[in-house]
Amino acid sequence: MGEVWLAEQREPIRRRVAIKVIKHGMDTRQVVARFEAERQALALMDHPAVARVYDAGATPRGRPYFVMEHVKGVPITHHCDDHKLDTRERLELFVQVCEGVQHAHQEAIIHRDLKPSNVLVAVQDGKAVPKIIDFGVAKATAQRLTERTMFTGLGVMIGTPAYMSPEQARVGGQEVDTRTDVYSLGVILYQLLVGELPLDIKELVDEGFDGLVRKIRTSEPSRPSTRLGTLGERSAESAKLRGTDTSTLRRQLKGDLDWITMKALEKEPARRYGSPMELADDIRRHLANEPVLAGPPSSLYRAGKFVRRHRLAVAAGAAVAVALMAGVVSSTLFGLREAAQRRAAEQAREDLEAVVGFQAEMLAELDPAEAGRNVVEALRGAIAGTLERQGTPPGEIDALLASFDGPVQRTNVTDVARRVLDETILRPAAQTIDNRFGDRPLIEARLRRTLAQTYHSLGLFDEAEPHAERAAELHRRELGDDHEQTLASTTELGNVYWSRGRYDEAERVHRHNLGIVRERLGPEHEDTLMTSYNLAGIFFRQGRNDEAAALFAETLAAQRRVLGDDHRSTLKTMNGLAVAYWRLGRHDEALPLYEEALERRRRTLGDDDRDTVETLNNFAVLLEHLKRREEAEALYLEAIETNRRIRGETHPTTLRNINSLATLYTRMRRYDEAEKLVRFALDARRRDLGENHPDTLGAMNNLGNTLASSGKLVEAKAVLEDLVSRSERVFGPDSPDYGLHLHTYGEMLMGTGELDQADRTLRRVLRIYEARGSRYHGLALYQLGTTAARRGRADEALDFLRRALEEGHAPESMSDDPHLRALRDHPQFQALVAEAERLRQT
Repeated sequence: MGEVWLAEQREPIRRRVAIKVIKHGMDTRQVVARFEAERQALALMDHPAVARVYDAGATPRGRPYFVMEHVKGVPITHHCDDHKLDTRERLELFVQVCEGVQHAHQEAIIHRDLKPSNVLVAVQDGKAVPKIIDFGVAKATAQRLTERTMFTGLGVMIGTPAYMSPEQARVGGQEVDTRTDVYSLGVILYQLLVGELPLDIKELVDEGFDGLVRKIRTSEPSRPSTRLGTLGERSAESAKLRGTDTSTLRRQLKGDLDWITMKALEKEPARRYGSPMELADDIRRHLANEPVLAGPPSSLYRAGKFVRRHRLAVAAGAAVAVALMAGVVSSTLFGLREAAQRRAAEQAREDLEAVVGFQAEMLAELDPAEAGRNVVEALRGAIAGTLERQGTPPGEIDALLASFDGPVQRTNVTDVARRVLDETILRPAAQTIDNRFGDRPLIEARLRRTLAQTYHSLGLFDEAEPHAERAAELHRRELGDDHEQTLASTTELGNVYWSRGRYDEAERVHRHNLGIVRERLGPEHEDTLMTSYNLAGIFFRQGRNDEAAALFAETLAAQRRVLGDDHRSTLKTMNGLAVAYWRLGRHDEALPLYEEALERRRRTLGDDDRDTVETLNNFAVLLEHLKRREEAEALYLEAIETNRRIRGETHPTTLRNINSLATLYTRMRRYDEAEKLVRFALDARRRDLGENHPDTLGAMNNLGNTLASSGKLVEAKAVLEDLVSRSERVFGPDSPDYGLHLHTYGEMLMGTGELDQADRTLRRVLRIYEARGSRYHGLALYQLGTTAARRGRADEALDFLRRALEEGHAPESMSDDPHLRALRDHPQFQALVAEAERLRQT
């Protein structure tokens, strides 16, 4: 609306100033009114972070102007990037901006167009000083700034769309208050932290007016740490401008800064900071390492959201829950007669199904880890409430809570949460089912499945299995094999079997279900495709990698067509296919799938989602195999940190991440770190899963490998001999898992110089690999070659080495391998070394 001139004031003092004049042709009544409002608003304010107004008037032709402080600065984002300010320095500068806006609000002025180009930073006496300019769209909240009428025409928005609050985007923008500036400050903060806008500006432009308004008001931005993970190569540049690397910057943003920024960007004004000063104070708390007021949405808030989404189910559930608590349902169901009784029973059954369904969905949505720093207090409250309802005296409650506090201080709170949920909620619920619903099998089955799913999600697999089996049994008996409730229960049972390492039983369940859903729902129904994914996962765990890859690929192609690339189920299958390709040695195909899956999961699900963490770990395994070890370590550490926070330190998934990192450290010869990690994982798995669970055996394999690699051969031999014995019993003599464990044992025998036994062991490993397939097939051939060379069998050694190269195994140190010293003068060996070099280059 205005043009700004650099000018020189000559009287009464000489200084450079900025003169803002209404543009020619824009001096309408409306624009002039806004201009006069800006002039008066600036005159009211006196703050170091707000540009001062010196004078005002009109040109000879009647065009209004005002004279203001000339700020020799650049937009705040440019200043921070030009000087490569780190995150702390950016926050300290941003706090000064908040103080300036707060001053304006105290003078009853809302800026309504805060953006980097209106927040200039000048360097004065070597210190960066922000100056807020352009109050041309300011709104008076407590006084009239001009006698002229000021209004907004239909369809005209005041402000800049990318920085505009949802309420400001309403036509007319009349329902704004000081919190609209808080939102704009949140956008600027987002840019300062990440280097990108929370909403894509190109998308805003492409949406058109109606679409633009809708997007501003409804689209939820990703958290800063999540958005950073979606920038690809730009994330490294963004981190560099902040004087750090991508992984460090992401760690800086996670937690406090994510929460603070997202609170400022809440769509509902009531959930934002009430003022710029509240925002500034929370940033100061973060900088001082004090607890911030912002935090993730509470379980209560999420429950409220759930209720609003499912009003009918909640209404039915609430009515029935009250009846159940009062013991009325039982008498109602059986106190009526004949037709009336049947109608009432049917209605009660439907209501019970509604409340049970509601409970199941609530359990799926609410996670004890989400309470974050408040989880202990949340659990204390839950325990106290349970004890109080049971009639426990207050003094005893206090004593019990005190005894609860001790273990919490020594244990990861999420692990405590898992166990407390089991003790105080799930077990009593199971007892209630036994006592109340034995004569109502469908209700019992639905509740049993809910308990199984909850136990399963908490990583308590042993506790989940009996409930899953009972639910499946009841649903089969009452409804038949092909009923949707039966399929849901048997699917959960198959998943529990999978988690417990009972793969043959899991395959039988999922294969049976796949036949039913294909016939009932069609080959491309979402449920059919999810069942295909489950079966492919079983193939993978059984070592049937070719079958797994084929079924994953078929399922993924259909999911992309039917569900879209960003659907959670599509991304699960994408991750599964990448893992299968990695197992098959098809690394060029696995790498882009992992990159795509991780990018999409970070963007659509967030960094803390369990599926995102799964891809982090799996991608790290591939990067480790490709010898990109520093990248792999960063992903492993991120996965472990996130899983510890959201699942607990001894959750099976966290332990898998820890084992993976231990394997990497062993390969990097960081043996002490590796041994510490793998012993922790092994102890936890023995305690929670038992001695013979596949995950426990995997941890034993890692420990044996670490001990052998670090030269502790006596300890390694004892561990691996125990492992091989257990593995053969658990998996069978032809299993790929047994082959892998036997392979580790054979490598240890090579290290101890027991060459005859090593040769016999590795030949047995080779037979398993040739029959079932393994990415370590070439390595086994190479090791048989080195063993034969050490035993003086040159021809046999050369044959094994040739076959290893044919399998694509090309070690970097083949020409310098001390175990092949006896072959160095052999002409065939030199040809093999040349072939190995060619393979490495290609």
